[in-house]
Amino acid sequence: MRAVIQRVKFASVTVNGQVTGSIGLGVAVFLGIHRNDGAAARDWMADKIVNLRLFSDQDEKMNLSLADIGAEMLIVSQFTLYGDCRKGRRPGYSEAAPPEIAEPLYNQFIELINKKGIRTATGTFQAKMEVSLINDGPVTLLVDSTKQF
Repeated sequence: MRAVIQRVKFASVTVNGQVTGSIGLGVAVFLGIHRNDGAAARDWMADKIVNLRLFSDQDEKMNLSLADIGAEMLIVSQFTLYGDCRKGRRPGYSEAAPPEIAEPLYNQFIELINKKGIRTATGTFQAKMEVSLINDGPVTLLVDSTKQF
């Protein structure tokens, strides 16, 4: 799994003119699922994101996690995180999981985050979405369950 994580003051996702999810202080997570991902990658990614220390403490050091401050998470599926741009001009997506693999893992990821006590909001799987956010910092991180970066 791959995630682009942005610390936000606000984030929302809209599908067909309707807001499907919005959060206040927290993180927007754009989640890509690899064709070989399974429960281990899902569990690792959920634990990593919930416990990343992205929020400032009283000394203005990023020492606090989502769980520490009761922040929220907007989760948006994004297969394009597995776009391969090394050849040609059109990205290839052969490493991205097909919908029948990705959708259950995406839904399980959301459920796991909720079980960890984090309020979540989501987009709609396989929909054309518009995401709005106010990046706080800016803080943006790339996380890969295979630790490629």
